[in-house]
Amino acid sequence: MEITERDWKIFRKKIANWQERYMERLVVEYITFLQSEKPASSKFWELEKRIKQDKKCPGVLIEMRRSTAINNIISMVLDEVITMEDLDEFSDGLKETVKYIVEKH
Repeated sequence: MEITERDWKIFRKKIANWQERYMERLVVEYITFLQSEKPASSKFWELEKRIKQDKKCPGVLIEMRRSTAINNIISMVLDEVITMEDLDEFSDGLKETVKYIVEKH
């Protein structure tokens, strides 16, 4: 399925807020981790590894291409960056496609 022009515009409008919200959640997790009783060197290297891994998540970085928008949305739902409720403004066709693939996964 190809994304419609209307859905593409909505996606472009929403993506920055979705990513900001997700990164805020990550920052809170990092703060909690850094406040643990582990040695500083352990925290440093574990945090470095975690950030490297988190940067690959679509909640942090995606390629903004119309051809990959639906796959990006599916990945964001699967990675819990967004929920199906975040897709309320999108077309029924897009929501049904995302829901179907997420449920199959």
